[in-house]
Amino acid sequence: MALSTPWSTGMGLSVPIVNAPMGGAAGAALAAAVTQAGGLGMIGMGSSATAAQLAEELARLPESARPFGIGLVHWVTEREPELLETALAARPDLLAVSFGTDWGWVRRAHEQGIRTATQVADVTAARRAADAGVDVLVARGAEGGGHGEPRMGTLPLLAEVLDAVEVPVLAAGGITSGRTLAAVLAAGAAGAWLGTVFTACTEAATPAEVRDQLIEAPGSATVLTRVFDLALRYDWPATIPERVLRNEFVDRYDGCEDDLVPDAVAALTAAIAARDYRIAPVNAGQGVGLVRESRPAAEVIDQLCRDAEKLLRAWA
Repeated sequence: MALSTPWSTGMGLSVPIVNAPMGGAAGAALAAAVTQAGGLGMIGMGSSATAAQLAEELARLPESARPFGIGLVHWVTEREPELLETALAARPDLLAVSFGTDWGWVRRAHEQGIRTATQVADVTAARRAADAGVDVLVARGAEGGGHGEPRMGTLPLLAEVLDAVEVPVLAAGGITSGRTLAAVLAAGAAGAWLGTVFTACTEAATPAEVRDQLIEAPGSATVLTRVFDLALRYDWPATIPERVLRNEFVDRYDGCEDDLVPDAVAALTAAIAARDYRIAPVNAGQGVGLVRESRPAAEVIDQLCRDAEKLLRAWA
């Protein structure tokens, strides 16, 4: 049994694995490693992204790293229009733009022969995206790390979206093991969009201290919060919190955001610079408890696929 789907084969992949385009973690090195291991490597641009930052990562991407993708945040592209221009000029094999309601970017990507993707959190959003011509949807469940709309769990969301649209659907949220990968593929997902498990990889742009935090954290250690976005003045809507590892800053200010006085914000900024993760944020999904070591992306993909294939063979 080859671990593949019609979508992954059509994309030129040997495994139905995509690394989530996590800002601050998914740079050129991780994207290249995932692609070289047979998946789809994605470069991610997050809340503070600029066109110059994307250009720097693209310049580091080896020419052999094909196929590859780019992931952007919609409201950031509105603030930084050159970010989308730079992404389109790079001619990625997949362009993902999420967390917005304007679909003009889909037409522009298609005019250049670029496939498109977006994250959806419920069936209504899935239908809108499919109607707008998006080529592949990412059903992102509430278990996922980082920013997202926590409307439904991954499996219920995936099941509803698969029944509602005709386009391929990738599953995201809490997938960090062969068991969870097998589960979403058995349900009909075209592939898996994985974040937390790749954040701990040796090629990720995350600091070593973040990897240590992820490896040590149990699955119950995450929390949804807006406290970091409010403190850092990021323009994330109130409906899109981020899932992070609980720490001292979250315990003190989550639900007490009116207490975010300048001294508290200064302390957070200093902690981020000093890599003090007792205060600074670490994005993580609920599958973090199964991330037990930092390994190259190729090893992670191989383990995930071997374990998933073994289970799928047993079920068959």
